[in-house]
Amino acid sequence: MANEMAAGQGAPRGPDDGPAIPGLTGALKRASVKKNVAAIHVSGKLTLLQRKLSNVLLLNAYDGLVTQSRHRIDARTLCLMIGYNSNDMETLKASLRGLAETVAEWDMLDEQGRQEWGVSALLSYAKLRGGVCEYAYSPALAEKLHDPKVFALINLNIQRRFTSGHALALYENCFRFVRTGSTGWWPLDLFRRLMGVDNSAYYESFKHLNAKIIKPAVEEVNRTSNIELTAETRKQGRAVSDIRFLIRENPQLAMFEIDDDEGVRHGATYKALLARGVSDRLARQWIAEHGEDYVAGKLRLVEGRDNIRDAARYLSVAIREDFRDGGAGRSEPPPPDPAALAAARAAREAERREEAASRRAQDLRARDRRWMSQRLARVKEAADRRNPTQRDSDRRLFLSMLDSATDREEFARFGWGSALTARAAFAFWEEMEPGIFDDLDEDAPAAAQDAGEGRGA
Repeated sequence: MANEMAAGQGAPRGPDDGPAIPGLTGALKRASVKKNVAAIHVSGKLTLLQRKLSNVLLLNAYDGLVTQSRHRIDARTLCLMIGYNSNDMETLKASLRGLAETVAEWDMLDEQGRQEWGVSALLSYAKLRGGVCEYAYSPALAEKLHDPKVFALINLNIQRRFTSGHALALYENCFRFVRTGSTGWWPLDLFRRLMGVDNSAYYESFKHLNAKIIKPAVEEVNRTSNIELTAETRKQGRAVSDIRFLIRENPQLAMFEIDDDEGVRHGATYKALLARGVSDRLARQWIAEHGEDYVAGKLRLVEGRDNIRDAARYLSVAIREDFRDGGAGRSEPPPPDPAALAAARAAREAERREEAASRRAQDLRARDRRWMSQRLARVKEAADRRNPTQRDSDRRLFLSMLDSATDREEFARFGWGSALTARAAFAFWEEMEPGIFDDLDEDAPAAAQDAGEGRGA
């Protein structure tokens, strides 16, 4: 493993507790979980669902990692926390099986400064019975996962927003450096391992790695999380050899980091909400938005009522719908707190930006497809005009210009219709027949232009 794993420099440090997830109790009320740097560095091949599942299982077990040999969590709660709202237990079983089959490897310094290498399955076992998930870690891995000296705080509220496993992997590996502002230089081989694509010949090409992994992952991290990344590269000769990410906090998503209000936490209303199963984050949010007196009035509605099976859920509806004594009814709550209004406005603005970015991405993909199909058709027409001897010569010459074995194999199978070698083919035919594409729409998407740089040069 790389030296970065052993050093752990720049790891953010802070309290265990972060913004909580509504309706959960005990260890699960924390919305942030400590993850040992070594564990993060070796989990690149996990799917998005498995990565989220791994974080939630660690959060649930964290307090008892070194004191308990087995851990339990309600299966439906588990699905809720990873954003998987489904009764499809087969998918959950497959994800647990993947964790049990995935190897974690660490290479770091022990307390005496000696190098320590180790390997373990991420889960030593997992089972589902009676709607409950039971699982365990090996003692050696549990010790590493619980180590408070080198860790990153993973915010589960942010984790649930990710739709790409590569983006979540990049976020986990970069967030621990937020206070230093940079990850430092990673060799590309290490970065490919972190992203779980180290065994793919396709991603040996930095052009492919950049277009399919780096750019989309950075865009999602910047849009989804509480940090913003900028990728930088350096070269040995003409080839990119290392990559690093500059990191700064994302001011637009500050609502994920609600500051602790010790005055609120010492109040009777806050404590009563927690006693009713309401999470820390939700209790503070209600008090900030509606005022302590208003929330205390809704708490009185559940006092002495044994028929309320889920007090936290009832309170959520009572506050939203303004229930009063004797049933539901409307009254005018106090004006909302200005900070809560600002957070709500920021959330709506972030949602609008996300929708606009999604529309722009769809338009870009449509333009890219149109740009590609027009040029592929023009290449086919040019190739068909050549006689058989010329066509054979063209193919041999083009093959000799391709550096990647994957590209050569792809062209051998699909010829001039190969999408993988298309941009190199465009450059080739532009030299063969200058102006061949001049009458086509030249308003190519930036992604297509970037991907074409250096192809067939």
